Amino acid sequence: MENQEELNKGIGTKESEKLKPCKLKIEKVELKEIQKVGKKLVCFVKHPDANELIEISSAKYNLNDKLKVTGLWYKLDEDELIVKNSALANLLRFLGVNTPKELEGKEIETIEDEKGYLCFKIY
Repeated sequence: MENQEELNKGIGTKESEKLKPCKLKIEKVELKEIQKVGKKLVCFVKHPDANELIEISSAKYNLNDKLKVTGLWYKLDEDELIVKNSALANLLRFLGVNTPKELEGKEIETIEDEKGYLCFKIY
């Protein structure tokens, strides 16, 4: 019952602060199960304007001569390897690594997606 007080909060006058795109270091990676969809790679990065690590799980990359933002979905081909043309594979190639675990310690530029969230810039 103590959280019922929160139901009486009104609308504020301040917008939420957005984190600015910049070069960030990937501190940790993990796979998260997204219900009924599949697994997604989540990268935990340290942003200079945030106290805690933030999560980034999407990338903006060139697909068929168009820039596209998509999630870092963990999908395997019939050889049990990451699908060659996926956003995750593009991220790995862009940073010159072979596995998602090797992303840890790498630095990469970020950019805002169309909704204002940070994603990796891999073009």
